[in-house]
Amino acid sequence: MMKRRNFLVAAAGGLVAAGTGLPAWAQAAAGESYAAFLSGLRQQALAAGMPSSIVEQSLALAPAPNQDVLKLDRHQPEFTLTWAQYRDRVVSPTREEKGQQTYQQVRNSLSSISERFGCDDDAVMGIWGLESGFGERQGRFNVIEALATLAYDGRRAAFFRSELIKAMQILARGVISPSDMLGSYAGAMGQPQFMPSAYLRFAADGDGDGRCNIWSSELDVFASIANYLGRSGWQRGEPWGEEVAVPLGSNGQFTSFAATKSRHAPVHPVSTWQALGVRPVQSSGFLAPQATGSLLQPDGPGGQAFLVYRNFRVIRAYNPSDYYALAVGILGGRITR
Repeated sequence: MMKRRNFLVAAAGGLVAAGTGLPAWAQAAAGESYAAFLSGLRQQALAAGMPSSIVEQSLALAPAPNQDVLKLDRHQPEFTLTWAQYRDRVVSPTREEKGQQTYQQVRNSLSSISERFGCDDDAVMGIWGLESGFGERQGRFNVIEALATLAYDGRRAAFFRSELIKAMQILARGVISPSDMLGSYAGAMGQPQFMPSAYLRFAADGDGDGRCNIWSSELDVFASIANYLGRSGWQRGEPWGEEVAVPLGSNGQFTSFAATKSRHAPVHPVSTWQALGVRPVQSSGFLAPQATGSLLQPDGPGGQAFLVYRNFRVIRAYNPSDYYALAVGILGGRITR
């Protein structure tokens, strides 16, 4: 509760009601009407320096909570996929073929941008493919309306309210109009599915027009993804990981150091794994014999096994999921090979 209160006071821009310690717009934290919520939001945005025209255009797009957003937020699927099920779903032959065709069309421009930001084509293509199907699916929700709905609804209200103010900051730059700012029901925007806070940190101008348009400029999309990865520590020319075979003990499990989640996996030189009997699936040897890595078996003993290296953890900075990072690496590699 204290953490939320501190955020509200800090974000208020000085609009604090006497005797409460809370900003005026936050007085009715529970049970306030949506109209009162919008009024408080308007005060906060103006106090944060947003142009009044942007504030009014934005809030006009959110006259009432979006019921589809609330439904999706409250009824997210709770089933758990195995890695094999997830892999088959997202690294499909159709997506792979589409990616290969698209890569041939954009390869020259993408490679130049990847090099500029210290990234590699395969990672950019993998993320672009998973996030938006290579630009085909960006989300159907107006970002302002979605974020306002989630900020009013109360679950993670402080987070979504902060993201909403940041979305207005983006609009104030003239990159896109409020009505064209589309994304997911949770406010993830454009082809790389950046939250507004991520946009402000990592969006980059790839086409040289002075703007960072992640909705319709492919070059800006490439630059933004590459910039995110590059600034997160990507090592150009190094692999993210590779599939390996592991020896099984008498109990049917790998005898040492195996992990089903990367955050639990110890890091050792590849030579150590090799001494323990780990072997690369590809016949030409380990991709990074001088590297250090972790042994990951996402479905446990008997399932696929991977040695994952430093760049794997960089992909997880984009989305903190082992499944996601594996899928990005595999899809991107198959697209650009």
